[in-house]
Amino acid sequence: MDAVNVKNLVFSYTEERETIKDISFAIPKGSYTTIIGHNGSGKSTIAKLLIGLLEARSGTIQILGQTLNEETVYTIRDHVGIVFQNPDNQFIGSTVADDIAFGLENHCVPQENMQEIIERSAAKVGMSAYLDSEPTNLSGGQKQRVAIAGILAIEPDIIIFDESTSMLDPQGKKSINEQIRKLHEQKNVTIISITHDMEEVAQSEYVIVLRDGQVEMSGRPMEIFRQEKRLKEMKLDVPFALKFSDLLIKEGVEIERECTLEGVVQQLCQLKQIN
Repeated sequence: MDAVNVKNLVFSYTEERETIKDISFAIPKGSYTTIIGHNGSGKSTIAKLLIGLLEARSGTIQILGQTLNEETVYTIRDHVGIVFQNPDNQFIGSTVADDIAFGLENHCVPQENMQEIIERSAAKVGMSAYLDSEPTNLSGGQKQRVAIAGILAIEPDIIIFDESTSMLDPQGKKSINEQIRKLHEQKNVTIISITHDMEEVAQSEYVIVLRDGQVEMSGRPMEIFRQEKRLKEMKLDVPFALKFSDLLIKEGVEIERECTLEGVVQQLCQLKQIN
């Protein structure tokens, strides 16, 4: 069973122009899928449609085999968590612990069980020392980790990251991308990340490329990165590691093209051992 199955989806904010144009795609259960595209391609609109914040004009969305509609939207949201772009817009509580507890209260978790869940969720994202801190005193990366902890506390089957690193500095981006990767490795949870960060795309399993509200390409990261000319036409780049490995190959270094720095370094180490 797919985690998400979208068929012939159409959505528009106005009568004059369709934002999502008869789009269809499937996301396997337990996968880590990134959705990329230029500004205005419909990425964030897709995220809002998947969680029922927007209503499609036509077509169907199935989440874990259940069709999304007015009757099922709240049941489906029990299985889906979303981390938005701006961490400042996500805080409700006066402390980190209060904020993590907010989702538990909405899910009617007994008060006596909350503290253990709060501490466990904070520990998973490295924020145990900040439970009594005010969110306003945290860095952008720390705020996003708290937002992730709040999602983990309710144990959803699907987590959507809606450009959740776009407002962070490079260190914050790296921290959140590592956290996303760990989440996928540690638990059979489906990760859907809408992103501009091609380094994150490189660590995902599947990629969906949107262009003007339609699926332009889909496949594994290296399959997508081989279409470098098409990506550049859409004002999308390839990861630094791929550019670096291409440069090494041009210089006569016998390695295969790699889209992660870890892969490049591993190949260079193996090459050194051989020589």
